[in-house]
Amino acid sequence: MARTPADLVRAEPDPPFEITFDGRTVTALPGQTVAAALWAAGILAWRTTRYGGRPRGVFCGIGQCYDCLATVNGEPNRRACLVPARPGDAITTQEGHGRAGLAV
Repeated sequence: MARTPADLVRAEPDPPFEITFDGRTVTALPGQTVAAALWAAGILAWRTTRYGGRPRGVFCGIGQCYDCLATVNGEPNRRACLVPARPGDAITTQEGHGRAGLAV
């Protein structure tokens, strides 16, 4: 018998909503962060490293490590583990430092 924490406390959350990741529709639940919604959809990486292009996703889950940086609604360098998912959010894979067009 599989029960979720929501079942155990008899929670009645609002209905799920949709966000997109690189154009793909992803279902999110009220209260989830962007990272949690992506993980629940089986998406484990949404950033590549500046040097080497290695995939990154959530590491610490509490906003300390910056591995989970993503571009959310066109704004780069958002920590996906801290950003609440909102209906209609558009998340895109962030390459490197997220500001490739700038001379930094």
